[in-house]
Amino acid sequence: MTVSNSKVSAALAERLASAAPSGVHTALIESVLPTLIDCIADIAKTLRQAHHVSQAGSANAFGDDQLNVDVLAENSIREAIARCPAVATASSEEDPVERPAQKGDVPSGGAVPEEHYTVAFDPLDGSSIIAPNWTVGTIIGIWQGPTALNQPPASKLVASVLGVYGPRTTAFIALRVPGCEPACLEIGIGENGARDCEIVREEVKLAKPPFKTRYFAPANLRVAGEDEKYMKLISHFIENNYSLRYCGGLVPDVVHALVKGHGVYVNPVMDAHKAKLRRLYELYPIALIMECAGGKALDPAYGKRILDKNLEDLNETAGLICGTSEDVHYAKQALLGGPHA
Repeated sequence: MTVSNSKVSAALAERLASAAPSGVHTALIESVLPTLIDCIADIAKTLRQAHHVSQAGSANAFGDDQLNVDVLAENSIREAIARCPAVATASSEEDPVERPAQKGDVPSGGAVPEEHYTVAFDPLDGSSIIAPNWTVGTIIGIWQGPTALNQPPASKLVASVLGVYGPRTTAFIALRVPGCEPACLEIGIGENGARDCEIVREEVKLAKPPFKTRYFAPANLRVAGEDEKYMKLISHFIENNYSLRYCGGLVPDVVHALVKGHGVYVNPVMDAHKAKLRRLYELYPIALIMECAGGKALDPAYGKRILDKNLEDLNETAGLICGTSEDVHYAKQALLGGPHA
């Protein structure tokens, strides 16, 4: 069934509607996702005009210095979701507190709509590589209900969006709702956002072996100098003719695997090199997209599925192994010990 919606192209409306049961998650399909796609288009325009990337003179809640583009992206998303009545609460990596998304007081007698969500987002992932004009992105997770805290991510995180700002503006959208098969698609976003976006791939799936070319992205590489297991894992990739594809930005490194059909991203942690990736704002949305594309996403400290751990604190961090299932399994065994180590 095609959803009639002036805010989104007919092809995208039909594809999104096919990933959700008829009459369920209507606001998500017709309002929340199109608004966020429009927002990605707006952030892309802002970045193209922000020729001077500089510190904004402020810091986020984690003490990291904010760039002017961080603030602009944050404000753009906040303003966009304030126009979506179905978004009850929102939080971001820059401001990790779940706050009401709508401006002003809630009208008396009309509390939160029956279908409502909380949006958790990293407005601009890759601040450290934006000055040299490398690809950066936006990471968004959409949770069913008014909070992401103490909720099972595997069932309550119903959608993820990765906005990619490079030579082109694209986005990956993952949907996993009860009653329908998981979906992951890639779209190209034009000047008018969701209205004229193009579906690049209706179904994004990682390839099955044998692989023509294999890729690896070793993040937190300094750990290899102190951790023999990580060094051996990297040597394994090199000795087995994997191609190195790592730029230091989580979004482009993960997207490379989704585009090429193969890849493994490894970001281990140790006492001297603490985890920096935020579960809520980065890991959960990435994990959903990877799983919907047929891959895996694990916590390298325990070898457990990222989406199996409920969030107890908005500021939780962890490492990440994600990508092609076979390589994720090998990396897990290599780092934690096992028959392939």
